Amino acid sequence: MRNFPSNLDAKLKKREQEDALRSLPTNGNLVDFSSNDYLGFATNDTLYANTFQLLLNKGISHNGATGSRLISGNHNLYKDLEVDLPAFFKSDSALVFNSGYDANLGFFSAVPQRGDIILFDELIHASIRDGILLSNAKNYKFKHNSLADLEEKLSQAISKEFTGEVYIVTESIFSMDGDSPDIDALLKFTKKKGCHLVVDEAHAIGVFGTQGEGLVQQNKAYKEVFARIVTFGKAMGCHGAAVLGSERLKVYLINFSHSFIYTTGLPPHSVATIMAAFRFVTSNQGIEARKLLLGNIRHFKNKAKDLKLQTIFLPSDSAIQCCLIPGNENVKKVAAKLQDKGFNVKAILSPTVPEGEERLRFCLHAQNSKEEIGLVLQILSGCLK
Repeated sequence: MRNFPSNLDAKLKKREQEDALRSLPTNGNLVDFSSNDYLGFATNDTLYANTFQLLLNKGISHNGATGSRLISGNHNLYKDLEVDLPAFFKSDSALVFNSGYDANLGFFSAVPQRGDIILFDELIHASIRDGILLSNAKNYKFKHNSLADLEEKLSQAISKEFTGEVYIVTESIFSMDGDSPDIDALLKFTKKKGCHLVVDEAHAIGVFGTQGEGLVQQNKAYKEVFARIVTFGKAMGCHGAAVLGSERLKVYLINFSHSFIYTTGLPPHSVATIMAAFRFVTSNQGIEARKLLLGNIRHFKNKAKDLKLQTIFLPSDSAIQCCLIPGNENVKKVAAKLQDKGFNVKAILSPTVPEGEERLRFCLHAQNSKEEIGLVLQILSGCLK
């Protein structure tokens, strides 16, 4: 075998020196404070059985999609799902992608054109950044959740001769901070300036809204947002994603989005699981799970305040609660102590987050008990002292 390229080896050694080298974890039987399974759907027996029953009722026994959706992979379950999703999200259309990464890559690489401008929040997800890099549009980042900086960057970016489109990109819940933008203010701004607002709702789906429809719908902004990207691998407990928008946008993506066109479709079982999950989230069990999760978020914040830890936690009303512990080595040590005590809490290291803003990321779930929440925070308090 040929020698490993020296320039790649140098990059790995640099990560090792920075104590930031990634490796695949083995989670074991620790109490879950790290996964995105906010409602416990990924391990729910009833949802699993409902998926199997749905496949039986439809007479489907295929293991794979057999090809891309434009060739042989567009099985009937896709058609049913793309009727169910617009009804749930009050959208004109939905186009299902294989993952949230695929959806963001496919949307941002295809929709903004040469001569257009993309303005994105500096903390947007890597999948959106990757899609933007594949676009021919000019792009500029604005300070996190800062409408003032967005307005300044927009005025700097647009020349008198500008005739293109402007896309403003944010997330409804930011994955590494757990906070949210002012969606109403953003909508007013984009309407005033004639821009298109695009919102990634990955960490809001299933959690916010009357039935888990997300923050855009909770704010009654679904008619005004140009596109929403919703993913199913987090609170919905399955896999896949969809771009919500106009019917014309769906037709455009089918024709020009490479991550949609040139990939094998999801297998029938995956699509059936998504369908079952959206039916389950509106059931009594789904409603109860969401109530438990929201109660646990309140309990976590109150307990952190009681232990005088609130000053080191980033402000968040979501299932993502982040405790800042600067330095890769420092935060890894605290995470290791929590894991030794039986709690799966992950350290988020630079360069994933900026240097000096390393953190513990607590992901809360409906299935976490009040006792587990109290104990993990008590242990954290002891570690920091």
